[in-house]
Amino acid sequence: MKQSILTCAAALFLCIPLAACDSPSGPTQETSPQDLFFERLSLLCGKAYAGLLVSDQEADADMVAKPMIMHAASCDLNEIQIPFHIAEGPDKWNRSRTWIITRTDQGLRLKHRHRHEDGSLDAVTNYGGDTNSAGTAERQKFPVDAESIASFQANGLDQSVTNVWAVEISPPGQSNAHFSYELRRPETADGRHFRVEFDLSKPVTPPPPPWGD
Repeated sequence: MKQSILTCAAALFLCIPLAACDSPSGPTQETSPQDLFFERLSLLCGKAYAGLLVSDQEADADMVAKPMIMHAASCDLNEIQIPFHIAEGPDKWNRSRTWIITRTDQGLRLKHRHRHEDGSLDAVTNYGGDTNSAGTAERQKFPVDAESIASFQANGLDQSVTNVWAVEISPPGQSNAHFSYELRRPETADGRHFRVEFDLSKPVTPPPPPWGD
């Protein structure tokens, strides 16, 4: 009888870990569209790509057909800095602009850093906004934030207080993959629309650092 009890106890002991293995695991957390978007941007780190203006408003006539380069120059787990270079003539480039995309607790943030050629900051800099929706892995929108509205108003740029920026990046591996940067003011009379696109299928030689770096 005693041996029978021990045998049953051993069998019960052996069954415990098996039961634990058979229990369903907890739900896996899905990667958010914003995390996927940021991961795609991270794949560009250290690389530069050529692009052009693709919108056609008169306000940007001086940029038509001018060579442009975006360079994912600085990256870490929470921030990617992308200098935006515009050719202004033979061997002369405007290197004043840098797009900065940052992870926040609420989503993603886009800011613009503007410097003069001597490295000093422009009066209008660090403007942009935060995402207010999940967006997609391919496109994120950034409505203007309160800090930027105050800066625009203080500098006589009242037309910019309804700015909405967007950044797009194609899924990796597409033959026609592109990165684009866009500005819209859909609620204003001018219907402002500025858009540049960069060909991700052909990296180019990285340019010199932006002004001030």
